[in-house]
Amino acid sequence: MRPPTLNIFPSQPMHVEPSSSTKAAGTGLVSPSSSGSKRPSEPSMELANARNDSTAPPPPSGPSHEPAKAIKREGNRKGPTTSSSEQEGPKTPDPKTLRRLAQNREAARKSRLRKKAYVQQLETSRIKLTQLEQELQRARSQGMFFGGGIVGGEQQSLPVGINNTSSDAAVFDMEYARWLEEHHRLMCELRAAVQEHLPENELRLYVDNCLAHYDEVLNLKGMVAKTDVFHIVSGMWKTPAERCFMWMGGFRPSEVIKIILNQIEPLTEQQLLGICGLQQSTQETEEALSQGLEALNQSLSETITSDSLSCPPNMANYMGQMAIAMNKLSTLEGFVRQADNLRQQTIYRLQQILTTRQAARCLLAIAEYFHRLRALSSLWMGRPRQDQS
Repeated sequence: MRPPTLNIFPSQPMHVEPSSSTKAAGTGLVSPSSSGSKRPSEPSMELANARNDSTAPPPPSGPSHEPAKAIKREGNRKGPTTSSSEQEGPKTPDPKTLRRLAQNREAARKSRLRKKAYVQQLETSRIKLTQLEQELQRARSQGMFFGGGIVGGEQQSLPVGINNTSSDAAVFDMEYARWLEEHHRLMCELRAAVQEHLPENELRLYVDNCLAHYDEVLNLKGMVAKTDVFHIVSGMWKTPAERCFMWMGGFRPSEVIKIILNQIEPLTEQQLLGICGLQQSTQETEEALSQGLEALNQSLSETITSDSLSCPPNMANYMGQMAIAMNKLSTLEGFVRQADNLRQQTIYRLQQILTTRQAARCLLAIAEYFHRLRALSSLWMGRPRQDQS
């Protein structure tokens, strides 16, 4: 028999059921009948059992270990639940989050559109500026920079207070050149449509396009008249031959009526009466505007010369005169606007009196008239000149 002290380290774990022989042996080792002289070793065995209990799992049977089994079963039930929730993936956002995400996407889209439009605007401005610089450089090289005081390629000294052509006027000249190109294209299309004898409903589309194109140049003139009305009145944006026939920044509507009378198809008696009445009312309006402009010129002259023209002038009286003259001069823009309105009304009134085909021929005749004036100016500028000794 082994000494009892060797049972401190059992050969099998405490939770394993010992065999019957082992039980017998163990029983014999610790039976009360044979443990009379071995009682002092019982504390050691209890200490060993306490150590084994602290490290080994509880035995499978016995009423004292039922709470441990319940905890273990609860842990087993929680384990699969946690892993399944991890496998399900992220939860679907609530409606408030979805709405916020949609608003962020819309704001980002609008920001991209604004940025794209701004970049396009900058690119367009850059192209216009480059074209304007090229136009000015070409004008300087040809000695035709009227507003800047360049004549014959030499820089002329300008009095103090006389500025060069304003930027708005220069942009208007460039836009007007583009308008002429587009006008020539539209007239070519209208002429082809008339020669092809298109139905009047189809021909009306070409006529309406030409009328809308006339409205564009009037809008351009109205915008530049707000900042530089003298540029419109002087007619520096037109050719020299056209300036000979200018009236308040454009053509005389009554003169256009005289031109087209012999260029369109034979008129009915009612059409002839309508055109004659239009011509008479147009001439009366022209006369009234001309008288108003003449009265403005007279009033300006009287205002400027109301004080002594001595030099140096009395600054107090001088500044008062200039202020009054400025107020009177501001009405010049109104005269130009009324003249442009009269030109527009005359063209539209003619379209109402004439048939569609006659209206097309009327627009072609007006365009050809001004085209010949521009051609005359080119021939005059390019004529051979004899040097005078």
